[in-house]
Amino acid sequence: MKIYTKTGDKGTTALIGGVRVPKNHLRIECYGTVDELNSYIGVVRDAANDEEANGWLQEIQDRLFTIGAELATAPNKEVKMAIPDLHAEDISLLEGLMDQMNETLPEMRSFILPGGNLAASHCHVARCVCRRAERLAVALEAEEANVPELVIPYLNRLSDFLFTLCRYLTHKANGVETPWRARM
Repeated sequence: MKIYTKTGDKGTTALIGGVRVPKNHLRIECYGTVDELNSYIGVVRDAANDEEANGWLQEIQDRLFTIGAELATAPNKEVKMAIPDLHAEDISLLEGLMDQMNETLPEMRSFILPGGNLAASHCHVARCVCRRAERLAVALEAEEANVPELVIPYLNRLSDFLFTLCRYLTHKANGVETPWRARM
């Protein structure tokens, strides 16, 4: 199978279900940003080099492929292939992992400047990409009302998870969190 098809040379792409849309369509922006997030989480996995976190992040990457498939499916179009879906347990898993990490972290008393170590810095970027994916999913829901029910809550919780993971990776590596001190 060839990677290139030439079918997108005129600036359109096909959704699952065969509907063609412009490559700058909000749905494409949304699942493209989820793909960007998934790629950045791969960078976090490599930078963290932490077996525990890598297991969590690999599971999350799988869920992001699920979200991408859901968002890449033409709304209101019957498709012949099975599309995976999110479950409430996927969100509960993120919450449980955050609770677990928070048990080991010092209390947060101020905003924290992104950084701490290379893995945490990459994780902060992933968190920002996740927030962008969430904003795009909210915009898509407002425009088309065809975003699967758990996508926005999952992305919302995932950005919280990634923030907690930033702190956790910094803490595990004996890094230093830099509190933001507002200039007065």
